Amino acid sequence: MSNDVPAGWYPHPDPARSDTVRWWDGSNWSTLEHTDFSGVDVNRLSKREARATISQLQDTIRSLEDVINRHGLREYEDFTTWRQERLDGLNKYHADVAEEVSRRQSEKASLIEKITELKRDVVALSSTRDFQDVGYFEFEHPAEASTTLATELEHVRSRIKDMIRDKSAADYNYSFTFNNSTAQGKRFVNALTRLMLRAYNAEAENAIKATKAGNLQTAQARLSRAADQIAKNGQMIDLRISPEFHRLRLKEIELAHRHMKALQQEKDLERERRAELREQRKAEQELKREQERLEKEKAHYQATLIALRAKGDEEGVARMLAKLEDVERAIVDVDYRVANIRAGYVYVISNVGSFGPKVVKIGMTRRLDPMDRVRELGDASVPFRFDVHALFFADDAVAIENMLHKEFSHVRINQVNMRREYFETTPDAVLDVLKKHAVEVLEFRVEAPAEEYIESIARRTALLPEQPARHAERA
Repeated sequence: MSNDVPAGWYPHPDPARSDTVRWWDGSNWSTLEHTDFSGVDVNRLSKREARATISQLQDTIRSLEDVINRHGLREYEDFTTWRQERLDGLNKYHADVAEEVSRRQSEKASLIEKITELKRDVVALSSTRDFQDVGYFEFEHPAEASTTLATELEHVRSRIKDMIRDKSAADYNYSFTFNNSTAQGKRFVNALTRLMLRAYNAEAENAIKATKAGNLQTAQARLSRAADQIAKNGQMIDLRISPEFHRLRLKEIELAHRHMKALQQEKDLERERRAELREQRKAEQELKREQERLEKEKAHYQATLIALRAKGDEEGVARMLAKLEDVERAIVDVDYRVANIRAGYVYVISNVGSFGPKVVKIGMTRRLDPMDRVRELGDASVPFRFDVHALFFADDAVAIENMLHKEFSHVRINQVNMRREYFETTPDAVLDVLKKHAVEVLEFRVEAPAEEYIESIARRTALLPEQPARHAERA
């Protein structure tokens, strides 16, 4: 038998049949056998033997074609190629299946997450409905925008919601009966409790929204009156707002007030900062104008001096030199004040008619005429002009002002806005501190003239006896 055996065909294991081969389909041996005709000398066959051989070969070919057709081997050169392609196809199929499984698992996880989220929404909607049943609505609380109060507000609101959920926002008689029915009594109590809570929570929300800086007590008293009214109307079933729930809602009002107060303080500080900047600009502009005026005056005197010298007027020259000396001295003084921003005037003033005899204002100004600043402080915002106790120039007016503010910090009237420089003390006490620190003050007036205030008192006193007569005339 030839050694050139086609792929998939194997020699017959029987030595007596070594001229035949068998086909292995991967799991079974074929029943068809192929006779090896390679050693047959066809030239020695008779016609009958040749026809028999041809017939046998044709049968073998048909059998082989049947095997090829059944196993799809006609497209492949050999079984190894066919087997590899089948394995590749199988691997691709497995990969596609794995990808599909992964996709389906991802879809499943996404659906589970969505279901969980929807369940949370259902719970949230259910809770929202419970909150709205008792008049508790989500609204924009002023303290939500606060960086310091938002967390505390969130904690308070969370506790309020917890009390609404567990029905501890109100206290009532659990054993109340209606028409001799405990069930009807329970329904009646629940309905009345919801109604009263709606009224109370609406009052709380209105109080919070109406809260402004300075009206905390009014807003809280308003809510407390509502709680008292509910307790009065609910006596039949011992209904009242829970003290803890009432405390939390009062805390909400307090947080709103604290935020509004902080905003107001910030506005006040900003207004004071702008006023201070305006004061600085005024001082700078005044000094600049004074510099320009003095330079023009100096140039005028210099020109006049040249003319007087040309005329030989010695007396006029001496007079102009004296004026030039005064102008140059003034220029040096203004230049110094422009360069030294700490130089200025320290003032101690009071307004007896507006603030009483034991309140003084201590400040400083860099204005060319410091009384301009004092007059501005006594504008339409106060009923009377300020009286000056001390007004003196200092190379370091800032340091003296800071020293006085520190000495009287314990009696500062406004402990929040440090730009409000009012102190509950007397001019005598300020003078004592100035002496203690060896501050040179040429003049200090202890008593305030308060001329406008005293004259106003006198006029009002003079008018008092005339009032009955006027009423009698009208009658």
